[in-house]
Amino acid sequence: MSQYHPLTDPDAIQIARSIPHFFEAEGELVSREIGDGNLNLVFHVSQPGSGRSLIVKQALPYAKVVGESWPLTLDRARIESEALRIEDQFAPGLVPKIYHTDNVLALTIMEDLSNHVIMRQGLMDGGVYPKFAEDISEFLAKTLFFTSDLGMNQQEKKLLTLSFVNPELCKITEDLIFDHPYTDADTNSFDPHLQAEASILWSDSALHLEVAILREKFLTHSQALLHGDLHTGSIFITPQSTKVIDPEFAYFGPMGFDIGAIIANLLLNYAAQEHWSAEETARIGRREYLIETIRDIWVSFERKFRTLWNEHGTDRIAKTPGYQDHYMHRLLQDTIGFAGCKMVRRVIGLSHVADIDRIPDPIVRERAQKKALSIGKSLIVLNRQAQSIEELIAIANSVSKA
Repeated sequence: MSQYHPLTDPDAIQIARSIPHFFEAEGELVSREIGDGNLNLVFHVSQPGSGRSLIVKQALPYAKVVGESWPLTLDRARIESEALRIEDQFAPGLVPKIYHTDNVLALTIMEDLSNHVIMRQGLMDGGVYPKFAEDISEFLAKTLFFTSDLGMNQQEKKLLTLSFVNPELCKITEDLIFDHPYTDADTNSFDPHLQAEASILWSDSALHLEVAILREKFLTHSQALLHGDLHTGSIFITPQSTKVIDPEFAYFGPMGFDIGAIIANLLLNYAAQEHWSAEETARIGRREYLIETIRDIWVSFERKFRTLWNEHGTDRIAKTPGYQDHYMHRLLQDTIGFAGCKMVRRVIGLSHVADIDRIPDPIVRERAQKKALSIGKSLIVLNRQAQSIEELIAIANSVSKA
């Protein structure tokens, strides 16, 4: 298997069996392809006799959602595996274990997390995850701080940046999040009842100004190594465990993009609660849970990031009084703005979220879409004026009552 080709189940079994000391030598292996994303093949390889299993993930040279007319670099598999190793170095236990990588076949063999659920589905099913805010704030604080100019040697950071030049996947983000939703682009995808809202969005020059400023930050602010696609579909979870997966969009960019992405996805679930919590009392409680999770993520992240800065900061001039407060204020504003952009994209742009799209009642789905769009636009408008995470929460609460 020295040349790239898309794997089959027998290929996955052969490769999995080559992992030293993982499976019993004589036991039968079983493979099934379980990938439901747009960019990869994912094989679950198990040995029923020993109860052991692992995941073989292979990058495809195109986006499945479009087909071979949308080619993609296979180097993203290397980027993903290297990002996972760095994330495990700084936030051990919060990403899956890596057993083997093969850059020619564009594959990564990793820990099977079948005893977890994808967080998006878990939230739709009403799951409660008491450790999540603590875990994800730990992941964000440590991976972002220790790959930034604040927490690592700045010349070493510049060299590391070279390994995460990710132009093709960054281009997807630049187009689908910061450009296409704000014009009548062919890639946009939305229900006909949103045509009026889309037309307003396309002509809102004040909103476009804020998006342009945020897009510039995504293009030019190489603050830290980002996951790059940190949504609730990129997290495996149980009430006791959080595992971040799929960092193939990793690159050096603005920290607020990762923080904002996870907050945006919690808000998208929040906007959809008329369906997922049909009874009013349950809906109120569920929205309070989601809001409290968002608050805890930011508050815990800020506390942990400041502590890391104070205890491990490498840059003397960055310890100047007042600079840390200034930095964290800007990071909050970026987080809010990027969260808004993520939400707008998931309503008007390509690739939505199941939280909303799986609502069967078209009237309830429309209300959820409009709530999400309203929250997203309001966060974009707010971002450069924001002073507190409580302003984001106030926007969400006011929209939910409308």
